Amino acid sequence: QVQLVESGGGLVQPGGSLTLSCRTSGGTFSRYAMGWYRQTPGKQRDLVATMWSSGITNYADSVKGRFNISRDNAENTVYLQMNSLKPEDTGVYYCYAQLVYVKYWGQGTQVTVSS
Repeated sequence: QVQLVESGGGLVQPGGSLTLSCRTSGGTFSRYAMGWYRQTPGKQRDLVATMWSSGITNYADSVKGRFNISRDNAENTVYLQMNSLKPEDTGVYYCYAQLVYVKYWGQGTQVTVSS
């Protein structure tokens, strides 16, 4: 069973930066596609960024040029560097790990962008 634990959320002012971390245990981390979703109250969970085991990345249009996803296979950890944060980036950020059709989720970490 794969377990994921996120950290790094918090309150930040508009224009600020935060880095989220997601450490996994169980499974073979290097084989998984890893990524982040964001959810706000009353809305569906939207994909923010993905990094496949090949290193190829994909970003939501709303975060391109501001967010950067990276992974450290030696540490079984995926990161989301978030820069130039906007109030609309506020939400609960969920880390996931996926292998073929199986997806595992973290518990989520709150990010609030507000002055």
